Amino acid sequence: MLATAVSAVAVVWLVHRWVAGPALQVLPFQSGLLPQEHALSRYHVRWYLATLLFLAFDVEMLFMYPWAVVVADLGASAVLEMFLFLGALLVAVVWAWREGALRWV
Repeated sequence: MLATAVSAVAVVWLVHRWVAGPALQVLPFQSGLLPQEHALSRYHVRWYLATLLFLAFDVEMLFMYPWAVVVADLGASAVLEMFLFLGALLVAVVWAWREGALRWV
């Protein structure tokens, strides 16, 4: 079965090489269109900061879901710990706001 799978992949790859030809191999994404600008210069650096902020708060939600399940068992200490965690995130939001990371114009 492994030999059949490997030979099928090899046949598909060889047919692709034969049909597509070498001309498409040197173009980006094999689209056939010449690039108009450098791939890394398309997006403003502010979008990367916005992405990092989104990921930070997305991970924060990953911590809050299991906490919400066990908060009744852990009691007041769990609530205090979550408020400390949310306080640290609030400090991060205030810092990002003051740095202009949330300004779009």
